[in-house]
Amino acid sequence: MANLGCEALRSRDGESFLYFAYGSNLLTERIHLRNPSAVFYSVARLQDFKLDFGNPQGKTSETWHGGIATIFESPGDEVWGVVWKMNKSNLSSLDKQEGVKSGMYVPIEVTVSTQEGKEITCRSYQMTNYERVPPSPQYKKVICMGAKENGLPLEYQKKLNAIEPNDYKGKVSEEIEDIIKKREAKTH
Repeated sequence: MANLGCEALRSRDGESFLYFAYGSNLLTERIHLRNPSAVFYSVARLQDFKLDFGNPQGKTSETWHGGIATIFESPGDEVWGVVWKMNKSNLSSLDKQEGVKSGMYVPIEVTVSTQEGKEITCRSYQMTNYERVPPSPQYKKVICMGAKENGLPLEYQKKLNAIEPNDYKGKVSEEIEDIIKKREAKTH
């Protein structure tokens, strides 16, 4: 049952959908801020896409103070992430978090492969019309913590850790600062 595709999932309960997260929503506490129904489903790989960071329409993220994650088609590359099973009641909050209404991101359907080799179709998001900008140290940290928490492949974690952040020294939102502090306290 753990590896059913979206279609089988929909026909079973009709109340949930699968979401492929590759940015800050890799971290459980982060996705649960706005989407409490999210339940870990699988680690998965999106083939022929590449991770990038930028600002939509060149506008700096007020939440993150740097570039935010997006994906773009890139033959031969891959993006690892987490598939969350979510209740459809959280779809509008997820769209809102991703800035769909304002045009920051558009929802897309992607086919990902689980570590067991099962292909599943998921909702994901892609930034449109963005300028490439490095992420803030905090944003990078949240992504890396999420990758570690969910056991993304070590090689991919090394790639994420090697991303050069911008030099932002201020604070991000209090919610996120709290998550980072709690996480760091657990690991020390």
